[in-house]
Amino acid sequence: MGGAFGYGAVASAKLAVDELIAPLCVGQDATRIGPLMLEVQKKLHVLGRGGALTYGLSAVDIALWDIAGKLANAPVCQLLGGGLTDMPCYTSLDRYSDPSLLRAVVRQEIDAGFQALKLHEIDLRAIKAARDEAGPDVELINDASCPWTLTEARAAAQGLKAVSLKFLEEPLWPPENFGGLAELRRTSGIPIGSGENVSTFMEFERMLAAGTVDFVQPGPAKMGGISELCKVFPLAAIHNIPVMTHSFYDGPGLLAAIHAIAALGTADSMIEWRRFDLEATIYGAAFTTEGGRISVPDGPGLGSDPNPDVISAYRVG
Repeated sequence: MGGAFGYGAVASAKLAVDELIAPLCVGQDATRIGPLMLEVQKKLHVLGRGGALTYGLSAVDIALWDIAGKLANAPVCQLLGGGLTDMPCYTSLDRYSDPSLLRAVVRQEIDAGFQALKLHEIDLRAIKAARDEAGPDVELINDASCPWTLTEARAAAQGLKAVSLKFLEEPLWPPENFGGLAELRRTSGIPIGSGENVSTFMEFERMLAAGTVDFVQPGPAKMGGISELCKVFPLAAIHNIPVMTHSFYDGPGLLAAIHAIAALGTADSMIEWRRFDLEATIYGAAFTTEGGRISVPDGPGLGSDPNPDVISAYRVG
């Protein structure tokens, strides 16, 4: 069971798996995860080192780790060296823009037990409304989703100082403007997080060497899966930067992040739990949060399989 970052590019990621990646994997030894994924990357690098191709690589790699855990009758976190049985998580909200609507959602999530929330707002009025509703003791993160130039971000930071953000995520366009992020971090007084749009280990090396972030955010469903994600942890440790994985999804990519953090994370690491207002989720009632914490699934492999009743009830096409 593997998962690729999708959104509007699900068909493209699937095509990359079906037409490019799978033909190179069929007949290979599934237990040679690292060497196999490296061979595939080398053969396909001329087609790009990011986007839908890398999302597809992520899906295959995560699936191979799931297989490895099931063969060993052990959860993936044990294959990675052991780890926690549960960990803190923050609820990650959609962009609401309307301050009153955002207040209502913030209150709902706090009442559900979360003491850390991520917004996706660019309007200062909405962000301030969220802080007013949450009070001073709840941690707030804001993912701006790459909207601003450095000059614009500096201006926004002036208004954000009073909100006391845990960190400001991806404030600059383009997201690979590591020099600009480092300058904003140095001058704004606001901690910076970034990394979900970084596709390779070499880019993470450059990001951290540039002094870009206070929290580094690799996404296992976007950067090549668990194999590539695990490489970021020792690199981040050298720079004394916590890893705060990107997992704004609810499938195998989320489970991959949980197992990696359980085995390799630090006390500062938290799991991103996307808030869904849905009738059902892919794992049903078997996998959820309680009191702002999440248990590490302890079954073999990724630890939890999609609920077939949910899939049957909500299948499209």
